[in-house]
Amino acid sequence: MTRRRFRRSLTTERLTLRWLSVDNAALMLAVWNDPDFVRFVGDRGIRTLDEARDAIVDGILAMYRDHGYGPYRVATKDGDEPAGICGLFRRAYLDDPDIGFGLLPGFRRRGYAGEAARSVLEEAKAKGLDRVTAIVSPENAASIALIERLGLSLAERIRPPGEKRDQRTRSPARCRPPSARRPSRADAGRSAG
Repeated sequence: MTRRRFRRSLTTERLTLRWLSVDNAALMLAVWNDPDFVRFVGDRGIRTLDEARDAIVDGILAMYRDHGYGPYRVATKDGDEPAGICGLFRRAYLDDPDIGFGLLPGFRRRGYAGEAARSVLEEAKAKGLDRVTAIVSPENAASIALIERLGLSLAERIRPPGEKRDQRTRSPARCRPPSARRPSRADAGRSAG
């Protein structure tokens, strides 16, 4: 795959999305240790700000460098309050990048996850990225519903390397976000993965 450099920041009606930096260690620590993230995505074992900074450098910043994309910090446009993350991830065991999101509890059920994900898919399309996939826990009904609204459908069950349980993949879909619509309560911002 040709490396495509995504824009470092995106804007939606209600949100700003920006590439993460080590300055966002507290946000990532909160996301990685959110009980829903741990339940649906997995426990990353990151417990301190120093560990979060190291994980950002070794994982997220490396993804930006090597692939030109990665997760964005999602924040409210009004007040720049950090809400969580959303973006594309590169997994060695998948042919296509996968879209993922994780919002903190106070920002769920407001349509933010769908709004951020549509913006990421629009950027992917603008950069010529043809296909994305998603990985989601079979128990994560809110994320499954959102991912399906984004145009991905059930493909197969897989067990990612090092994981103890199966996950579902959503089939690669053309990067064409659904037509812009007002976000609904159904765009629950549960952690995907």
